[in-house]
Amino acid sequence: MRWKARQKGLWRGPGTRGHDHCQQCWLPVAGVPRVATMPQTLASSLASEFGRGFDVSNLRYMRLFYKAFPIRDALRHELSWTHYRTLLRVEGEPARLWYMKEAASQGWTTRSLERQINTLYYERLLASSDRSAVEEEANGGIAPLQTARYFVRDPVMLEFLGLPGMGRLLEADLERALLDNLQSFLLELGRGFAFVGRQFRISTESKDFYIDLVFYNYLLKCFVLFDLKSGELTHQDIGQMDMYVRMMDDLKRASDDNPTVGIILCADKDASVVRYSVLHENEQIFASRYKLVLPSEDELRAELDRERDTLAKRIGPEESQ
Repeated sequence: MRWKARQKGLWRGPGTRGHDHCQQCWLPVAGVPRVATMPQTLASSLASEFGRGFDVSNLRYMRLFYKAFPIRDALRHELSWTHYRTLLRVEGEPARLWYMKEAASQGWTTRSLERQINTLYYERLLASSDRSAVEEEANGGIAPLQTARYFVRDPVMLEFLGLPGMGRLLEADLERALLDNLQSFLLELGRGFAFVGRQFRISTESKDFYIDLVFYNYLLKCFVLFDLKSGELTHQDIGQMDMYVRMMDDLKRASDDNPTVGIILCADKDASVVRYSVLHENEQIFASRYKLVLPSEDELRAELDRERDTLAKRIGPEESQ
């Protein structure tokens, strides 16, 4: 297409007079009507030569694409034009590159990609992980991180369940809804998760215990347990998950598995309960809040800023020791 466009004088490479003129055609210039009509003229010329797909709107997207992804070899050919049009909405380059790589490697549909962007998936990852390491990975500096903390989201967005955001929610209803929407839940969890079972029974010599949801993560090479709590996190919830993790490690974990990870999914949590419990500085047990209704982008960003400040205050004293 580009060769034919050159033949018609419609395409010239960066730095050429024709290219500069094309750049100028997108800018309104007072008193020069011809410049204002150039996008439509160009669209008509390309459409007559090559057919559909060269309307003014698409040409604008092509120009934005050219500016956002200047290195052709860095593009992922698994993604469609619709994927890239969706990626153009992401302002920051590190975030845009991270979404591009994840969409390609995880096989996200355009709808899945749009959902991840709308829920600020990348920003939530930064808020609950090592920010510099995540950004380095987005820029291709290091291999994908494979630590439990990297996989934990806080908050976890469950807007796809369609459950009401107000009123008391039964934990059994939450569990049922998650299983009915398992594919969406796996998308929210991230890389490498495979479902193992619900109400997973684990037994000692005298008692049976039932874990709400059990997954296996083939990247972490470990079991990941989920305990669902419809209320605020309590120290009893933390103690129960600690017991589940120890039991899985003792009774179910294979010799080549890594230590089991436990995640308590709760409606709310108090910072003091986290600080003065085994959750503090723990790399196996985590507590994440869930949200049934997607907040506005401003509300979510404000919440992520608070979470990041809390994380920074906790890490700061540790690094100074």
